[in-house]
Amino acid sequence: MRRYALIRTLSILPTLLGVTIAVFILIRLIPGTVVDQMIGTEGSFSEETARALRAFFGLDVPMHVQYGRWLSAVTQGDLGRSWRTGLPVLQMILSRLEVTAELTLGAMLVALAVGVPLGILSARRENTPLDHAVRVASLFSLSIPVFWQATMMILAASLWFNWAPRVDFVSAWVDPAGNLAIMALPSFALGTAVAAVFMRMTRSSLLEVMGEGYIRTARAKGVSEPGVIWGHALKNSLIPLITVAGVQVGYLLGGAIVTEEVFTLPGVGRLILWAVFQRDYPLVQGTILFVSALFMLANLVVDLVYAALDPRIRYG
Repeated sequence: MRRYALIRTLSILPTLLGVTIAVFILIRLIPGTVVDQMIGTEGSFSEETARALRAFFGLDVPMHVQYGRWLSAVTQGDLGRSWRTGLPVLQMILSRLEVTAELTLGAMLVALAVGVPLGILSARRENTPLDHAVRVASLFSLSIPVFWQATMMILAASLWFNWAPRVDFVSAWVDPAGNLAIMALPSFALGTAVAAVFMRMTRSSLLEVMGEGYIRTARAKGVSEPGVIWGHALKNSLIPLITVAGVQVGYLLGGAIVTEEVFTLPGVGRLILWAVFQRDYPLVQGTILFVSALFMLANLVVDLVYAALDPRIRYG
C-alpha cells in the first residue's frame, strides 16, 4: 500500500509541470498584455514609458526566460505577486478559498443526496415508467449549461418568491443562517448536473451487481429486498461511484467559476475571471495551478481509498 501511495503521489509532479507549461502559454495567447490594459484604460503613455512598464513586469525578456523565473519561484513555494494589487497570489487565493470550498462541498452534498437515491430507485424499478422518467430527467439535467440553469433559478425565485440572491457574502462562521440563504441556491444549481452523473453510475453499477450469484443466494435464503439492496448490493457497487465522485470534484471546481459569477460570490472562480480580464499573469497562473493541484489531490485521495477498498488495485 505504501509503495502504491508513493507511486501515485510522484505521478502528480509531471502533470503539474504540464499544467504550468499549458497555463503559461495559453494566458499569453490572449491578445493584449497588462501594459496594453493600463494604456487603454488609464490614458496614453509614451513608447518609452510603455517599454519601462514592460521591463517592470518582466515582459521584455523571452518567454522561456519568463517561464524559468516563474517556475523557479513556484518550486520554492512562491506563486508571485499580483500585478494589479501588489498582494501575494497565495494570500489572495486563500482569502477566496472558503467560498469556493463551501460551494463545492454544498454541490457535492446535493449531488449525492439527489443522485444516489434516484439511482437506487431507478435500478429497483428497471424498465418501468418510473425508470424511464428518471433517466430522461438525468439526461435533461446533463444537457443544461450550468450558467443557464443558475440564471433561470434566479429568475424563477425572483418572480415566484420575490427573492434575489444577496451580493454581500457572509461567512458561515459569522452568520450560519445568512450563509445558508446565500449558498443554498448556487449549491443546488451546481449540484444537480453532477447528481445526474451519480444517478446513472449508481443505476448501472447496482444493476451489474444485482446479477451476481451471491445476490441470488441472499434472496434464496429469504433476505428481504431492502436487505439485499442495502446489505449486499449497494456496498459492493460503491467503488465505481467513489471514482466518479473524485473526478466530479474537478467538474465542480470548473463549474464554480461560472456559478460564482452568476451569483456574485467572491470565490476563486471570480478571482480567475478578474485576473484574465486584467491580464494579471501571475495571478492567473498561480490560481489555476493551485486549483489544479487541489483537483489532483482529490483524485489521489480517491485512488488511495479505491486501493484500500479493493486490494486488486494496489497489487495489480
